[in-house]
Amino acid sequence: MSEQADSIRPDGREETPNQRADRNWNDLLQEVRVTQTCTQILGGFLLAVAFQPRFTELDAVQRDLYLVLVALAGVATSLSLALVMLHRRYFGKLMKERVVAAGTRLLRVNLAVVAALTAGVTALIFDFVLGRTEGVIALIVGLVLNFLLWVSLPLTSRSSKEDGGNSVAT
Repeated sequence: MSEQADSIRPDGREETPNQRADRNWNDLLQEVRVTQTCTQILGGFLLAVAFQPRFTELDAVQRDLYLVLVALAGVATSLSLALVMLHRRYFGKLMKERVVAAGTRLLRVNLAVVAALTAGVTALIFDFVLGRTEGVIALIVGLVLNFLLWVSLPLTSRSSKEDGGNSVAT
């Protein structure tokens, strides 16, 4: 078998393992940019909330939720920064595939943290504006929606591919 044939994947791409690792790393960085933007917006919102006159109106549950959300925003930021550190640490050491694998794991954890953060911020706002019941409902809906999207979209994509439909190759 020729070297060129070895570099052709089942999805029809002609790329070496290094080219695939570079492409996957660039794709990963694009995904991190999306989560970073979300985290920055939510983190900025949370920081601004503490300096609003009505912040003192939060009850103990709302204050505790607020602090958990600030901590989640910090964790999400740290996870994003860990991806950058990972790249810096192994840059030029011919370990791109390992960096991509570790980065993928970090990003998955970060996505879960950002999903919890998003649902929690929504719950805090609903709780403060409408009441505790509405806040709990908003939290449950947010978490269930994220879970369903994370489960159903991949299943839908998989079944579309099995049915001969168009799917995006990785």
